[in-house]
Amino acid sequence: MRPVARISLIAGLLTLSLAAFNALTVDLVTPSFQRAEVLAGVAAVGLMLMAVLWTQASPMAPSKQILEGNQTFELVDGLNDVLQKELAWGSHLLLTATPAAVILVYWNNQVLLRRGISGNGNFVPGEICNQARDRGELISLVNTSLFPGRIEFNPIVENLPAVMVYPLASNGWVVLGGCSERCFSRSDELWLIGWSQRLRTELEERT
Repeated sequence: MRPVARISLIAGLLTLSLAAFNALTVDLVTPSFQRAEVLAGVAAVGLMLMAVLWTQASPMAPSKQILEGNQTFELVDGLNDVLQKELAWGSHLLLTATPAAVILVYWNNQVLLRRGISGNGNFVPGEICNQARDRGELISLVNTSLFPGRIEFNPIVENLPAVMVYPLASNGWVVLGGCSERCFSRSDELWLIGWSQRLRTELEERT
């Protein structure tokens, strides 16, 4: 809960407590006293409701997790200059313009690019990647702890909190891993989709 919401909640509870104490200790209850008690109760409830709404409207951002791995920039051998530049430019764009911590590009049964905080595992597409390919659309795991199939991404980085997967036709995928839960926005999804579609065209023409 944010400090402002916490202050509002404490003020509401204090107001309600004082109103209740005042009602229990008064000797003579008059109509004006009853009206004052009602107004105090309404004010207290209003302050507490404001604290709840403030918390829902401005939730605390998930804390970043420390990912195990080393900073890596690996390109597969044999790519022409155009593809090398495209992969280098696009991966740099996504790692700087989004909360991504790692990016991996998989095409024709091999990893073309691995960049960012990365482990040393041998990535093999699994059920989630296949679902993205079959649907032909982005799959976003905002909290990977809720998805048992997340283990297919452990060879990239173990226990990635958030993952986005976009298919490159039926031949590959772009995988983007974030360092905290719910870190990717709709804008980040559009960045990934746009560059992946551009990359797919380059790959189909030059490989």
